[in-house]
Amino acid sequence: MLKVRRPVTPSQRHRSYLQIDGLHEGKPLKSLVGRVKNRGGRNNMGRLTARHRGGGHKHSCRQIDFKRDKLAIPAIVERFERDPGRRALIALLCYADGERRYILAPEGLKVGETVMAGPQVEVKTGNALPLEAIPTGIMIHNVELSPGHGGQMARSAGAAIELQAKEGGFAFLKMPSGEIRRVLLSCYATVGQVGNLDWENVWIGSAGRKRWMGRRPHVRGAAMNPVDHPHGGGEGKAGAGRPPVSPWGQKAKGLKTRRPQLSDKWIVQRRPRG
Repeated sequence: MLKVRRPVTPSQRHRSYLQIDGLHEGKPLKSLVGRVKNRGGRNNMGRLTARHRGGGHKHSCRQIDFKRDKLAIPAIVERFERDPGRRALIALLCYADGERRYILAPEGLKVGETVMAGPQVEVKTGNALPLEAIPTGIMIHNVELSPGHGGQMARSAGAAIELQAKEGGFAFLKMPSGEIRRVLLSCYATVGQVGNLDWENVWIGSAGRKRWMGRRPHVRGAAMNPVDHPHGGGEGKAGAGRPPVSPWGQKAKGLKTRRPQLSDKWIVQRRPRG
C-alpha cells in the first residue's frame, strides 16, 4: 500500500513510501548474505565510468537463486523479505532436502505455497520451466539469455515478459520496452510477474533520500563554467548557440551510442522510439 508522509517538514511534503504487510521484520538468513563494496561509479582501474554515484547507506546483498537448478524438488515458501539491493521483494524457499534459497517474489505468490523447477512441472506462478514447456501468451520473468547461465532479463519490480510465439527452436519474447527478441527454447524462465508493482508510484521527495541510495547530485551543464561543460558560461541563461551535447562534446539527443553487440542478431524488432 502506498502511503504519503504528513508534511511536517518541507522534505516530507511530497514523500511517499510503501507499507507492505506480512514481510519478515527480522534479520535475513545469515548463510545467504554477502558484502557489497561501494565502488563509487569506478571500474577496476579506479577510473570514474558512471557519474553521480557514491556514498549511500551501507547494506549487504542477498544471494538470489537466479538459476533455479534444483529440479523436481518441491520447495515451500517460508516468508517474504525486503532486499536493500533491489526494488523487488524476495521469497525464502525451504526445499524438501532442507536447503534454503532466496528467489525473486512473483506477484500473487503466498506463504505456504509450493513451487518447483523442471521441464515437467505445472505451469503456475513461481514455477521455473524451460521456454519450450511454457504455453504462448504467458507472462514470465527471470529469463535466461543462455541455457544454464541464470535469469538475466525481467528481474526488477513489476517486470514481465510476454511469450509471443515459438518457431525454429527459438521463443519470441516481447520485452517490457516493446522490443521483440529471440531466445533458445532450452532457456529457463519463471512463470508470473515480479512483485512489488507499486514501487513505480513511490515519490522520493527529498534530495537526502536520494543520497541514501548512493545517488549524488546531477548538475546541469548550463549551470557550469565554460571550462567544465560546452553549455557553460554566457550572460544570464544562454540556451541557444549549439545543439545539446555531453561534457565531452558528443551529441546528447538522438545520436546512437550503443556499439554493435553479439546479441544484436537475436533482436527481431527494436523497441519503439519516443
